[in-house]
Amino acid sequence: MATLVFKFGGTSVATRERIAAVAERVADAAAGGDRLAVVVSARGDATDRLIEEAEHTVPRPRARELDMLMSTGETASAALVAMAVSAHGPEAVALSGIQAGVVTDGVYGRGRIERLDPSRVRREMDAGRIPIIAGFQGLGPGGDMVTLGRGASDTTAVSLAAALRADRCDIFTDVEGVYTADPRCVPQANKLDAIGYGEMLEMAQLGAKVMQHRSVGIAQRFRLPVVVRSSFVDSPGTSMMAAEAVEIESVALVRGVAHDTDVARITVRAVRDRPGLAHGIFQPLADHGINIDVIVQNLSEAGTTDISFTVSKADMAAAVDLVRPIAAEIGAGDVSADASLGKVGIVGVGIQSTPGIAARAFGALAEAGINILGITTSEIRITCLVAEAEVEHAARTLHTAFGLDADSAQ
Repeated sequence: MATLVFKFGGTSVATRERIAAVAERVADAAAGGDRLAVVVSARGDATDRLIEEAEHTVPRPRARELDMLMSTGETASAALVAMAVSAHGPEAVALSGIQAGVVTDGVYGRGRIERLDPSRVRREMDAGRIPIIAGFQGLGPGGDMVTLGRGASDTTAVSLAAALRADRCDIFTDVEGVYTADPRCVPQANKLDAIGYGEMLEMAQLGAKVMQHRSVGIAQRFRLPVVVRSSFVDSPGTSMMAAEAVEIESVALVRGVAHDTDVARITVRAVRDRPGLAHGIFQPLADHGINIDVIVQNLSEAGTTDISFTVSKADMAAAVDLVRPIAAEIGAGDVSADASLGKVGIVGVGIQSTPGIAARAFGALAEAGINILGITTSEIRITCLVAEAEVEHAARTLHTAFGLDADSAQ
């Protein structure tokens, strides 16, 4: 008898018919003898509609009340799915994130899970009930509801699976697994049967929407087996596991291409080239929970340098407000922001240390007439900043250049 955690995304529970299908899948798994806990997201675009309602009520809603409002989307899903599962036979019980033992650091809108006490969830499972848990939310230090950031129901599910020492966590979504690129903009993308944690983490950080990147990091830390699969069709999906357990599927070193248009670049000009100033710029951003991605520092000229970094578009205004007074305090030049960018990159173990990979990527983009505005690398990723309007073209170009298209992949 396996202990499994299922997570169903917003499209999986968007309609009454989809909820019924989820309930049937859960009931079938329970009938097979597995011990189950289920995490659900808000239905369809419910979160966006709640945010829109808040912004129509007041121009800048308070973060505390906004979190209270947004959490109702997942809570409603949990209650509805629990009702539907119970109607199919197994007894189910809906739990909020707080009831499920999720404790956060208290940063509204982007909380991080500090600990998860699974005792209530385990008690429900021991009593023969299936807990249906609202993802994306938890308890803050002051007793308030805190949400974990967009897409963080994945993080709830993986964290719960780790706390329960589950045998596996299944992420049910609207695609059949992890692809070599987003099939919605790269029609020739191929589904991967398996992917390593590191590769999946880099693809998620690059913008792949299949899993939230924090959830991938947690799965990697606990070496938790994860399967990404469709809630619409019965297919094997993509298994995420340690790199050494992944069979090589092709001779291609590059395993995937990912892209993201949720990118804003902030540039601080004429920063004095001396120790400590970069820390002074970035520490307040960290204190406010603003995630920094691509960082580019120009070569020093006449004792000063320009520092550019990227954040999500939603964080751009707050980041500029934090950085501008610091720039003035340290005697730097102006602070500018640009939200018309995107990023595209290639992912594969060892690509940075393999001669010719970077040149091939840059050459393909140049031949396609796509200007590179910034570059960052890791051991398994090369990322390029480009104009937002060219992001999808760039993704298709790199996918073809590295032989990942369905008609050319080995």
